[in-house]
Amino acid sequence: MSTANEHAGQAALSICEALLLALNDSGLLPEHEIVGVLRDAAATHENAIGSEAETEKHRAVADLINTIIAGGNSVRRS
Repeated sequence: MSTANEHAGQAALSICEALLLALNDSGLLPEHEIVGVLRDAAATHENAIGSEAETEKHRAVADLINTIIAGGNSVRRS
């Protein structure tokens, strides 16, 4: 992945995380719904099909999303 793509990916992740936190902080989306969104996103990548290289990338994305869920990065947990 090029540096520009890496920066774009990091920016997108940061923006999405900020949006999820804002939705939770404002009471628009409870924690369990946010975790559900993240689980759905991970499942999409876990079930992706394609070449070995493509499925490897999808598995890496799913692993990252599952790490975010486990770490609670996108939800301020009480």
